[in-house]
Order: sequence, then structure tokens, then C-alpha cells
Amino acid sequence: MSTLVQTGSRPAGAQPPGEVLIEARGITKHYDGDGGNRSAPPPLVLDTIDVRIRAGEFVALLGPSGSGKSTLMRILAGLLEPSSGKVFFKDQPLRGPNPGVALVFQSFALFPWLTVLQNVELGLQAHNLPRTQTVKRALAAIDLIGLDGFEDAFPKELSGGMRQRVGFARALVVEPELLFMDEPFSALDVLTAANLRKELMGLWNAHNVPTKAMVMVTHNIDDAVSMADRILVLGANPGHIRIELPGLPLDKRAPGSPEHTQQVDLIYKIMTSPREDISNLLPAPVAKEATSRLALPPQPYQVLPHVAIGDLTGLIELVHAHGDREDLFELGRRLHLELDDLLPLVEAASLLAFAYTQEGDLLLTEAGQRFAEADVLEEKDVFRMQALARIPLLRQIVHALETSPHHSVDEEVFLEQLEQYFSAKEAQAQLETAISWGRYAELFTFQDETGTFRLEETGPAA
Repeated sequence: MSTLVQTGSRPAGAQPPGEVLIEARGITKHYDGDGGNRSAPPPLVLDTIDVRIRAGEFVALLGPSGSGKSTLMRILAGLLEPSSGKVFFKDQPLRGPNPGVALVFQSFALFPWLTVLQNVELGLQAHNLPRTQTVKRALAAIDLIGLDGFEDAFPKELSGGMRQRVGFARALVVEPELLFMDEPFSALDVLTAANLRKELMGLWNAHNVPTKAMVMVTHNIDDAVSMADRILVLGANPGHIRIELPGLPLDKRAPGSPEHTQQVDLIYKIMTSPREDISNLLPAPVAKEATSRLALPPQPYQVLPHVAIGDLTGLIELVHAHGDREDLFELGRRLHLELDDLLPLVEAASLLAFAYTQEGDLLLTEAGQRFAEADVLEEKDVFRMQALARIPLLRQIVHALETSPHHSVDEEVFLEQLEQYFSAKEAQAQLETAISWGRYAELFTFQDETGTFRLEETGPAA
């Protein structure tokens, strides 16, 4: 057994079971420092988060883009300060980087001019250990993670999976009490990710990694269900914890098992019904064990999903071709779409009242059916009608153009308004989505060079 495992493993009885390692109490986080309009309160990234991470558990943070998963992880790691609330590490207020945490990121973040051994040794740079001990621990970590024999190789000589193993070794060499992983498998191909995931879980379940708890940020539902003892499902705009689900027993986590399939399907239902009361989605046995936040946070301004019209049209036509109802999980698999790619499409269809979700299925409305059956010009007519009825930002732009003496308005007028609710970057993205949708609906024209909206008085909007 390696030195690393001997000094850092988790033998039974080494600590009180269930010891709370990290606790977040009432954490909120606002956008800041991005040049937005500060005459209004900064927009929320995270809203009143309470989390406890206990020894001996593997916790997955699961949620769509914009739910603040990575932001929450960085706050728990002490890399970001919360706007309000406190983080405690072993009952002591956290100030600065958390000394008990090591991180593995989606990008491998290796120094290309250093060998595998040298990259791993960097993790111990701040520990002021004798050189012999540094090398000994680094070699033990390399051996543990399955890279023995590659100590003198440079990152360019390694596959993606092997480079990520170096990242794991560099994190584990410091023998952290908690290992934080931010999308650790998303940059890998499917087979490499599956192999690394299996080996990591083998080490964890055999108590052969020098850490007391693991926390993983992911957008992959299968990964969360296969790996986690507890799953926190976050909602977005602002980020909040919608529900805590207990993980499956180890012998029921294998993909393809009935329990795994049911858990994945349940989480799909929850995540594809972001504004629905979770109590309506949970089967009775799960509801007894789950901890849900039934009250939804207020949404002060409508959030437009960044979806291309062509993709939305394709989704609606596909669902129409399958009888106007489609299981979202199967739809994602058929289209080879990750959840983060599928959810914005579903949200756009719902915002425009082309479709709605029900128990994990996507169903077309009457307007959605008309949209799917229309020719090109009729399709634009249907979209225009739904967009004006359902999207306040588009109505505001059209109204401003109609009441302007020259029927033209500068984009800064709308950006200033949006920056009261979004970061400057997201405000720009929201406006770009509105421009794309409005152009397609022939509500207005937009000149990129001058940043000017114009109303076409001879067009359909007039």
C-alpha cells in the first residue's frame, strides 16, 4: 500500500460518523465588478443557500447552466466571498481559501513545460516539506491514480484521460479532507470518462483515497445518480436549491437498473419543470426522504434562453411528428443533446407557449401544432403573435420604436434597463437573443454597426 493511502485513508472509527466538515448558512451571491448598472441592487447569482457536507458522503451538485453550481463550490472552497451569509469549516468561520479542500477542474490546468511528477509536486509547494518527502508523496499519488510509469512524461504526451488523472493526483497529494470536482469528466470522451469514473468510485468505496468527503459539480444526471450518496438539484435565475435527494444504495446504482432509470427519470422531470411545485412531481416513497424547497424564489424579470430559431423549429417539428408528445429523456438521447443543451430549447418552447412539460414529457400546445404545420410565412406569423404576447422585452422594444419620433432607438436604452436585473455580460446576451427573435418575427431591424433598432413601417410590425 502506498504512503499516500496509509497516511490519508478513511479507516472505520477514525472520526465520528457524519461529522459536519463544511456548512453554508444563508449564502447569497450577487454579480459584481462587471460594469453593470449599479443604481439598482446587483442581480443575484445565488439566493439563500443552506448546505451541510458531512464526512463519509459523496455529494453531487446538479443543475442547469445559470444555477450557480460552480459559484457555490468556489464559495465553499473559500475562493469567492459570499455577498451575505457565512461558511463554516469544522464549526469555524471560513476566511480565505479553505485549508481542507483540494479541487479538480474541467480543464486539466497542467503546466506543459513540467513533467507529470513535477505537476503533481506543485500541489505540495506551499507545505514546505523536505524534498525527499515531497517526491515520495507525489510518486504515491501518481501510483494511486494509475499513472505509474509516466512520471517523466510531459502533458503533450498524454491522452485527455491521463491528463485528468494528473489533475486528480495533484489534488490528492495534499491529502485533503474534502475533494471538490467541477465537471471533472465533461472534457473527456465517453469511454475515457466512464473508465475514470469507475476507477475513482472504486478507490472511494474501498476507502483508498485520502479524503473524508467528495463534492462534484455536474450537469450530467447519469453521473450524479451513479456516484452520489446525496444529490442537490439546483434551480436557476437566481440559483437556489430546489430539492435534496438521497442517493441510491450502491448495489442499485448501475446504469440500466430499474432504480437508476427511475431516479434519472425523476430528476429529468424536476429539471425540465423549473417553475412547477416539486411536490407535484415526487412519488410518495421519494417525497418521504427528500428535502424540498417548495417555495420558488421570485423572478423579477423574464429570462430569455439563448436559443436559435432554427433549433427551436426543429424541436417542435420533431415532437409534432411523434404525435405532439415526447418523453424528454428519450428526446435528449435521440438528439444526442446534453441536458444543458436540451433545457434551453424546452424553456424557449414553454415561454412562447408552443409547448409545456408534464411528468417528464414535452407536449405541444395548439399554437405549437400550428407552428409545426405552417409554411415559412405562416410560421413567422405564428411566431410573431406568440412573441408579442409572451415576451415583454420584445413588446417594450416595439413600443419604444412606435413612440419614437424617428422610429429608431439606440440599444443602450435597453441595455441599461436589463443591467438592473443581469450582469453586463448577461444583459448583452439577453438583448442579442431578443434581437435574433425580433428579426425573425420581422418586428424590427437592427444595425450592428450603429447599435440601432429601427421599425419597418411597411412591415408586419407596423
